[in-house]
Amino acid sequence: MKAVLVLYFRYFLRWDDDLAITIYHTFVALCYLTPILGAIVADSWLGKFKTIVYLSIVYTLGQVVMAISAIHDITDSNKDGTPDNMTFHVALSMVGLILIALGTGGIKPCVAAFGGDQFNEHQEKQRSTFFSIFYLSINAGSLLSTIITPILRAQECGIYTQQKCYPLAFGVPAALMVVALIVFIVGSSMYTKVAPKGNIMLEVCKCIWYAVKNRFRNRSSSIPKREHWMDWADEKYEKLLIAQIKMVLKVLFLYIPLPMFWTLFDQQGSRWTLQATTMDGDFGLLVIQPDQMQTVNPILILGFVPIVDSVIYPLIAKCGLNFTPLKRMTVGMFMAALAFIAAALVQLQIDETLPAFPASNGGQIKVFNLAGATVDVSVGGQNFTLDPFMSNSKYLSFEGEVNVDINKTSRMPLDLTNGTRRSLVITLPFLNSTSYEDITAKPEQGENAIRFLNGLGENVNVTSLGNIPSLNMSKYALVQQGSAQFDIQTVNGKCTYSMAVGFGSAYTVIIPDTFTIADCGGLRLEEDISPNVVHMAWQIPQYFLMTMGEVVFSVTGLEFSYSQAPSNMKSVLQAGWLFTVAVGNIIVLIVAEVAQLPDQWAEYILFAALLIFVCVVFSIMAYFYTYTDPAEVEARFAELEPEGKDNDRKRRSLELHDRKESLEEENQRKSRSSSEASSHHEAPAVKATSM
Repeated sequence: MKAVLVLYFRYFLRWDDDLAITIYHTFVALCYLTPILGAIVADSWLGKFKTIVYLSIVYTLGQVVMAISAIHDITDSNKDGTPDNMTFHVALSMVGLILIALGTGGIKPCVAAFGGDQFNEHQEKQRSTFFSIFYLSINAGSLLSTIITPILRAQECGIYTQQKCYPLAFGVPAALMVVALIVFIVGSSMYTKVAPKGNIMLEVCKCIWYAVKNRFRNRSSSIPKREHWMDWADEKYEKLLIAQIKMVLKVLFLYIPLPMFWTLFDQQGSRWTLQATTMDGDFGLLVIQPDQMQTVNPILILGFVPIVDSVIYPLIAKCGLNFTPLKRMTVGMFMAALAFIAAALVQLQIDETLPAFPASNGGQIKVFNLAGATVDVSVGGQNFTLDPFMSNSKYLSFEGEVNVDINKTSRMPLDLTNGTRRSLVITLPFLNSTSYEDITAKPEQGENAIRFLNGLGENVNVTSLGNIPSLNMSKYALVQQGSAQFDIQTVNGKCTYSMAVGFGSAYTVIIPDTFTIADCGGLRLEEDISPNVVHMAWQIPQYFLMTMGEVVFSVTGLEFSYSQAPSNMKSVLQAGWLFTVAVGNIIVLIVAEVAQLPDQWAEYILFAALLIFVCVVFSIMAYFYTYTDPAEVEARFAELEPEGKDNDRKRRSLELHDRKESLEEENQRKSRSSSEASSHHEAPAVKATSM
């Protein structure tokens, strides 16, 4: 459902780009913050299986609420296709998103770890293959969703008026989630279900807090230091638990730079989707919607994962290179940075082709001649001649008020401020002129805006635009890419006018006095806004680089997190891994807000530069990281129990007893020294008195 979410915010809830992206990344961050809750519930109370089942129900309810929130007819009392109570839809959408975030967040740390639980310790290779297949299955679902969900969204549905079908786009995933949940429950008897081992998250926090508190109490230089600061907890906690926490903390410390990767990665669903709305999606045999370009990622994933797993990694190993998981992750981060550099280059090409819209303190004007004869026009000192039923083609830019002179006999003042665009239509008799306000941005969602200028001496009726009076301009009608058809009707008959349109264009169709109703002949087409010319295919290189980075970073990271986690803290470390995704999405909001860059390409370069810097930091941290085998460490401590534990406790008790006696002796020695000094000072006074 994320595939259409930012467009739902933008075009249904009518939020601007910045607010839509802010809420999108806030939602994604929440989806990756709630895994901490899911990990606690699974490891300490319900177990992974029940947690997945119960929170899947919450997830499904959230999807249903989202589908209901997208039904525009609920509050469309005047039946014009626009909700009358947008607050209701926004509130319902937020409830739905919160439920989805709770559901998906609770499931995320459990699913991968639950899958890992199905393997024994000696099945390391099979477990590694499972994680690759697991990631493949996720992306197979992602591929289907990014193809099908935008198609569902593009359908038109409604009771009173036909609008984009967001209810269907959100409702189908809800139904499929119900099916998935049933299938999962049916397989219950086949699963290995590891029983919850107590509130491990709370136990970990208590142990860490005790170690910090105890270290602070014993900060005197006379007290012997310990090998690790967590060792200050072993007066109260078992050495096995302390060793397990050390392993977790070591990995969590390594996670600190990782959010920056997700900062870039998750902008595929926001900034890159909005970038696609300004591009040409005509691939010949099929037309790609902007939100469907995300399909490139799962398509490439499905190809890359088996190739990387079965060909590239074994090839690197045969070359004698030690391509460790952390080295792979470093390479993945670097490739994500390259992807954003590629996105910046594409954005520069898009910016060069965008029309020059008026500045906020200025305006633009285009002049149409319906006078039936050639006229001389002067606008703000710029002079040109217009033939009958022609325009000056390009908009002229000015600031403030300008005078329009026609044949040096008629003058009309125009206020060109506040970033407006205007069309001035010159008509007979007496060379009158009428000003119309034009659109000042490309049509949304890659649609095209078409209007008609009636130059006939009679009214004309046009499909979707209604009646157009003589010598008047209609409003714009929005049409999809492809062949746009309009039925034109006059008193003499009716004809159908067809025109091919691309993405994001705007045209004025002039009906001159030479128009023939028999064949719709003689119409003139004026381009107001040029169509998108940069093809969506130019986004493929950035998706290629990002996907390659994802394969070597994310798949490796999942496996690395599981392999380095103690047996009772698999979900905790998975939640920590997912937490980095949440922080990454929060960074998007912070950087975009603080940077306030005027150009989108510059923002892409900024993110790429930040990731390259973080990549260098991570590579240094990875160089000093020592891989551990949690099973081996736990087995070693198990051999020491219970005798080793008792001896250790005795040793610690003796140490504390010796330290206490040492402190008492020192205090007694100080007390004796103080008493002797006091006696020495008092003696002369006694003698003086007796004398």
